[in-house]
Amino acid sequence: MKARVISVNISDDKGEKKHNVGRCTAREGHGLEADAHAGPWHRQVSLLAAESIEKIRKMGLDVKPGDFAENLTTEGVELVALPIGTRLLVGGRVLMRVTQIGKECHARCAIFQQVGDCVMPTEGIFTEVLTGGEIGVGDAIEVLR
Repeated sequence: MKARVISVNISDDKGEKKHNVGRCTAREGHGLEADAHAGPWHRQVSLLAAESIEKIRKMGLDVKPGDFAENLTTEGVELVALPIGTRLLVGGRVLMRVTQIGKECHARCAIFQQVGDCVMPTEGIFTEVLTGGEIGVGDAIEVLR
């Protein structure tokens, strides 16, 4: 299976689920346009694998891409196995660098409350945008070693 983007998600505010917009512009040094988490910091774009979301579905919860507040839902790449500093080329044009794997969950989210687990703190990754451009559903993801 080739690695690809299956959902491009943004939200108006922090602390809420994101919705799939299908296509969005990633700005260098900023993140996804119109997303509440974008800005000049090390966690500009978050990624979570569909395979991780499937783990929660198997626990009986009806979750979908964006429900964990990730910007890009991916398929076919083991995100948590990527070391910090790994570069990702998305759609042959957007270059991102992995800056963080997982995150501390300060307040237990609704997902955690419902199933007793959440995959974003352990399986989500964060990147900064090195070269901007359009990212869309179906775009290939190339891991540059």
